[in-house]
Amino acid sequence: MEKVKASGDFIIFKRRDGRYAVKNKAGKIVNGVEKIEILVKEKLITAVIPKAKEEEKPAEEAPATDGGEEAKTEATEEASAA
Repeated sequence: MEKVKASGDFIIFKRRDGRYAVKNKAGKIVNGVEKIEILVKEKLITAVIPKAKEEEKPAEEAPATDGGEEAKTEATEEASAA
């Protein structure tokens, strides 16, 4: 691995396959969102970091029925009661 950049908090390496590896000051490999944020901040990669989810909008109301289902249910209840 080729050392690309070093700072007080981390060291960035470029692997032979062209991807980057990041180690923290304790010598442990950094992965996931933290790694992506570091590489974007250093302008080594371009990525879109997702924003926090906004409150979900309430689901749209179900389409109004024409009353046909209610009439069927009432008719079956009356038939079973008789």
